[in-house]
Amino acid sequence: MTGDALAGYLRARATEFLRALRLQREGGSHGGTGEAADAARALRRSARRISGSLHTFRALLDADWSEEIRPELAWLSGTLALEHAYEARLERLLLALHRLSGATALPGQGAGGGAPLPGTAHLADPADASTAPRAAPGPAHPPAATRTAGPSAASRTTASASAASRTAHTPAGSRAAGAATASPGPVATAPGPGPGIDRGNLTVGAAKAGALLDRQLTLARTRAHSTALQALGSSRFHAVADKVAVLASEVPLTPDAPGTDLVPLATAAEERLTDAVAALPLVTAGHPYNAEALVHGLSPDTAPHPQDAPWHQVRLLLRLHRYALEVLHGDDGPPDVRLIAAGEALDRHRDASEAAAAAAQAARTPRIAPATAYALGVLHADQRHEVEAARYAFQRAWQRHAVHTA
Repeated sequence: MTGDALAGYLRARATEFLRALRLQREGGSHGGTGEAADAARALRRSARRISGSLHTFRALLDADWSEEIRPELAWLSGTLALEHAYEARLERLLLALHRLSGATALPGQGAGGGAPLPGTAHLADPADASTAPRAAPGPAHPPAATRTAGPSAASRTTASASAASRTAHTPAGSRAAGAATASPGPVATAPGPGPGIDRGNLTVGAAKAGALLDRQLTLARTRAHSTALQALGSSRFHAVADKVAVLASEVPLTPDAPGTDLVPLATAAEERLTDAVAALPLVTAGHPYNAEALVHGLSPDTAPHPQDAPWHQVRLLLRLHRYALEVLHGDDGPPDVRLIAAGEALDRHRDASEAAAAAAQAARTPRIAPATAYALGVLHADQRHEVEAARYAFQRAWQRHAVHTA
């Protein structure tokens, strides 16, 4: 494979980007939600692959152009990913609270698009904020139809049933939030309630912890939604789109690039990944229930967990390695199931790490009840155990990969 293959790959990814951009604009103009969300995912996917390929094969590309567009693509991908990340984090934490409480799962309940955003009720302080039971995201084992359609489908039940449930469970004197109208946008509508969990069956501490997390993460998701809308309408985004449009027709390769072999550069990306994995404590990770992920669990430092950073770095390097293989083998190449399994384990590691950090951050909220703080502490420990399980899964997947390639 030579630089011509790289040029073809970049043109194809740029075409995907422009196609997703057109779908995103059409979805926004027609008020679509599912189509706009799919378009946003496609934008992120193509932006990541272009940026990753520019990094791995930067020696074959115009240096100034590559260094100018790569950070902009990373900015775009990260901005569009935030809203979905907050949504998935909230669902993960609420389902974990439900599982840890041993509550009986009930069919999901939700409201339509005009229902109030979860967690936006105006309450006096964090301790009182969770005294009113509210619908929370879905049962640990949703029915098959719900699993297929996803959380958004579970939330599209009748608004009247949801309103009746909120009326029956809201104490007198509490002040309900007004109905929030989602502004139609190209990314997605404003966050709506997820699949329901009967919070009345949870313990008092777990119910209050769930309400607190619901408010905090829904607020963060709403802000991320607004930020994404602003980004997609900004001159900065249009400048990125213009550069990608040029890339779809003309790739700025160096004069010697068309005949240069791509394999050494792809091999260098694989070696960087191998070196980073070698620095991980895989021997410890290979022992189940080693409790290594709980170390520093009571640290007062609010920074991300220090032992997670090397694993996050390996996740990024693994992604770059996979993109390099895509350049070499194209879309017709057989998928490497070992790399896919390792990548999925690292994705779970990242999700559990960020969920644990969100639980710890919620536990630092002033004036929360002791039962709420205790539930959040148990939730934090549970997610750190999930971090440990993801490391174990990665270790097994990577060792199988090493045996296969030996």
